[in-house]
Amino acid sequence: MSKIQLVMGIDVGGTNTAFGFVDRKGKLIYDASLPTKAELDARQLFERIFNAANKSFKKFEKKYELVGIGIGAPNANYYKGTVEKPPNLNWGKVNVVKLIKEFSDLPVVITNDANAAALGEMIFGAAKGMKNFIVITLGTGLGSGIVVDGNLVYGSDGFAGELGHTTYDPNGRLCGCGRLGCLETYASATGIKRTALELMAKYPYPSSLRKLNCEKLSAKDIYNAAVKGDKIALEAFDFTAKALGFKLADTVVHLSPEAIILYGGLALAGDLIIKPTKKYMERQMLNIFKNKVKIIPSALPGKGAGIMGAAALIWNELEKN
Repeated sequence: MSKIQLVMGIDVGGTNTAFGFVDRKGKLIYDASLPTKAELDARQLFERIFNAANKSFKKFEKKYELVGIGIGAPNANYYKGTVEKPPNLNWGKVNVVKLIKEFSDLPVVITNDANAAALGEMIFGAAKGMKNFIVITLGTGLGSGIVVDGNLVYGSDGFAGELGHTTYDPNGRLCGCGRLGCLETYASATGIKRTALELMAKYPYPSSLRKLNCEKLSAKDIYNAAVKGDKIALEAFDFTAKALGFKLADTVVHLSPEAIILYGGLALAGDLIIKPTKKYMERQMLNIFKNKVKIIPSALPGKGAGIMGAAALIWNELEKN
């Protein structure tokens, strides 16, 4: 009896890196995570991943075979196989595809985490059956994966689709990229925290958020307060949605997607972010696009979503060849 094929998906994060084995139908057979140790180089991470993965796969090798490896990582370049100056990782520029050949002779493909999420949604999630859509990842920053006519948009250099670094306010907040007013400084977990702190400084409204340590304040804290009707928290969500909605209206004009899918930690706020984002997007929308574009949540499982995206990336590549 022939073995069932699996791929390995690797989701590289600044704090933790997850990996797992996924079948062609999107079933996550096994997953695990380990600390990234961002202050160290890339080789130490992949050495630890493959040591752990090889041990783990021994339990499955009688029934399954591994046929490829997909990787989602910040600042990854699909064309070159590189990760270049990733935020929160002390890697510089490294050819990850070449590096992995030290540990495996399987086909390897890499892209940034938002592109991997987009393929995950198209193959396993909310974008099944769609050929034109955008995935917005709302995490520490704002990433985006753009699919046009069924294909990911990489552009001429592999870095297309950085909606988080389009400008919302040219005189606005300083971004980690060094520019002012990037969208991700407003519409992200980091952005909503900055907004809440600014609102608390500006308005005297009572708020449970005032009792929290400013440095430890999180998007989850703001969500919990908003659910209870906290005025500052609700205003922070509204302001965040306004920035995101206005910029998405511009993006629709460029791409005319069927849907925009919100993915990541801040997207888990559900209607607190989705409904006002839709309202502000429609308010700013060019008439010919009004009420044509859905904004929907990710359908990938919260636990393992990054692994699923990376697995979708390599399955998509294998099926093209």
